[in-house]
Amino acid sequence: MIAAMRKRWNWRHLLGLLLVLAALPPLWRNSEWRPLDAAARAAAPGAYVQLGEGSVHYEQAGPAGGPPVLLVHGFSVPSYIYDPTFAALAAAGYRVIRYDLYGRGSSDRPRGAYGIARYTRQIDELLDALGIEGPVDLVGLSMGGTITAAYATAHPARVRRLVLISPMATARDIGPLRWPLLGDYLFRVAVLPGMAAGQATDFVHPERFPDWSERYRTQMRSFGFGRAILSTLREVGTRDPLPAYRAVGAQQRPVLLVWGEQDQTVPYALSAGVREALGAHQFLAVADAGHLPHLERPEAVEPVLLEFLRAP
Repeated sequence: MIAAMRKRWNWRHLLGLLLVLAALPPLWRNSEWRPLDAAARAAAPGAYVQLGEGSVHYEQAGPAGGPPVLLVHGFSVPSYIYDPTFAALAAAGYRVIRYDLYGRGSSDRPRGAYGIARYTRQIDELLDALGIEGPVDLVGLSMGGTITAAYATAHPARVRRLVLISPMATARDIGPLRWPLLGDYLFRVAVLPGMAAGQATDFVHPERFPDWSERYRTQMRSFGFGRAILSTLREVGTRDPLPAYRAVGAQQRPVLLVWGEQDQTVPYALSAGVREALGAHQFLAVADAGHLPHLERPEAVEPVLLEFLRAP
């Protein structure tokens, strides 16, 4: 009998066992357990609009007739990353809008590549859906800086002024994460589980934001988050953003560049390359601030931001 069992236990069984064992870590560490349905969306403030690739979560505040300002967040933290800026702009009389990029927050996670074209198309369709026809001021944070620069280049008549906060400045080498299958596996096992806790590195003083990681985990519980993040890393993170900034500089439109001097996510030293690409612009270096100077030092950023937007 033992000999017969050994005969049946061939290399195919061993390969099958190895595949099962390899699949266990992603399943065990996977935080996605619910659909992004009406019940999940009900917990988020604001409203939803159906665009070409899915439902998009957004909020707007301030007078309906005020100058429109659109806030575009970065790589993975959704629109709540603009809490103080959103409130300050509304109080100053602007019609301020913030929204979740596809794949983040309470917006849908459509299939397909998460590249710049998808994100600029989302901006265009959102402005149309909200009835904003005239030029809008765009504020782009981190990867949102690349998105807004690309949008301003493609749709110059729809953009008045551009504000870039700690924008993406170089292409990233993501190594084996570029590879199909193996890259997906490594991302699920080694990268995605630590992303919530890793958000604290954006701050010089993370102790001032004790709930930051838990707020982030909420979006991770809905199906499709990890797929969207990895696709964005491959499609946007590995591409040089400087050509987009050079294109904006060639338009000679007003640009405000804001950077935290202690930024470890997009190091402050990289600001020199972005400034050169933009050409003439206004620059604000924020002391005692990391990657999110508008959150850590709103008292330093908001007066300059409002003065910039009010300038003739």
